[in-house]
Amino acid sequence: MSRRHRAEKRQVIPDAKFGDEVLSKFMNSLMQHGKKSTAETILYGALDAIETKLSREPVAVFHEALENIMPAVEVRSRRVGGATYQVPVEVRPERKQALAIRWLISAARSRGENTMVDRLSGELMDAVNSRGSAVKKREDTHRMAEANRAFSHYRW
Repeated sequence: MSRRHRAEKRQVIPDAKFGDEVLSKFMNSLMQHGKKSTAETILYGALDAIETKLSREPVAVFHEALENIMPAVEVRSRRVGGATYQVPVEVRPERKQALAIRWLISAARSRGENTMVDRLSGELMDAVNSRGSAVKKREDTHRMAEANRAFSHYRW
């Protein structure tokens, strides 16, 4: 990490089908071994499956699911004296989005359906209904921050 200045954020090119930058970021996170076309096929297949099952706009469903997964607070380790405290801090907007994307992908990969399209569409529909592993991860993070609220005066 550079000590001189913070690295500047790169501009993400919007995805081809919907023209959405968040979808493009999600696709880049979903991609493995540089296979972007495979990630594109998985994401667009999941969005098509959502559209047929819920008969709603798939991009709006995707954004609503991400909103339900994004954490508001998290705990960070802070060393004071000889002890390490879990200090609750608010999450920056870019990190909220990154965490939500990461949690959604890991929850979808750990599901039991046969294809990744089914897993991702199922996890997105669960997230819209405030269920599923990714939403549970957010709830656990909030619960941990609430439990350690007594150490919030160590915030830096």
